[in-house]
Amino acid sequence: MQVISKWRLFNFHLFSVVPQFTKLPQIPISQYPNPKKTHLYINASASRTFKSSSEASILAKKVLFMPPGVEPEDITEDMILPGSNIVVGPYAGDAKIKEVEFVKSSNKPKDCPKDERPELAMLGRSNVGKSSLINSLVKKKEVALTSKKPGKTQLINHFLVNKSWYIVDLPGYGFANASDAARMDWSSFTKGYFLNRDTLVSVLLLIDASVPPQKIDLDCANWLGRNKIPITFVFTKCDKMKGGKAKRPDQNIRDFHQLIRENYKHQPPWIMSSSVSGLGRDELLLHMSQLRNYWNNE
Repeated sequence: MQVISKWRLFNFHLFSVVPQFTKLPQIPISQYPNPKKTHLYINASASRTFKSSSEASILAKKVLFMPPGVEPEDITEDMILPGSNIVVGPYAGDAKIKEVEFVKSSNKPKDCPKDERPELAMLGRSNVGKSSLINSLVKKKEVALTSKKPGKTQLINHFLVNKSWYIVDLPGYGFANASDAARMDWSSFTKGYFLNRDTLVSVLLLIDASVPPQKIDLDCANWLGRNKIPITFVFTKCDKMKGGKAKRPDQNIRDFHQLIRENYKHQPPWIMSSSVSGLGRDELLLHMSQLRNYWNNE
């Protein structure tokens, strides 16, 4: 029997992808990979004005992720995390990681820790930069194993943060360096974790923004959407600017959103990141804190 976490029962205000022509009050874009060409995001002209506050609220509903405790008319530009569609609400706080320790590896969901602490699970295609992002978040090298060989992580790895919550490093999908039998097991045991783990606050699905949308990422995102698993898209490698005719990260992100829209009534929160430059690190931790703190207070 599927267990539905209390977090999934809350109907978040999640809103659709911003059209290229939509303009909202300007927000800081200094950390965007290409600040002059962020037409996907909320980079309005300073001369843009609204006929009323209700007009701004309507536009906000179309593009922003608003956590509990936030109403559209209350949003100010400094509440929106740079390089994202995420509004910071009253549950954000205590985001700093002070200590982290590896707890255990599990090859089945039933073997995972049973202490009822909230979990934020990292998922992504092999070599999307998942382990590098975890190491960047905790500011320690090799907390999570990084490797040039795709699919090195093949177990569910729990890391206890500040003795109060878990970062969960899930097996990479796609090009796992494992036997055919192990690849088949990935689908069943990882999906079992998503569907039955009642301490799961959210899945952080990492997507490589330096390349066009990949079918395997779209398949994963669509499955999570159809099963109403709480999710945040973390677009990695946003520091990698392409030359020539190759698309920029912001263009790849826009294309990705368009391809998954049919499986999401409202767009989930998303954020741009880079483990190399540190782009999005502090903002992602703040977003994780408001997800976690809301879960703890319900």
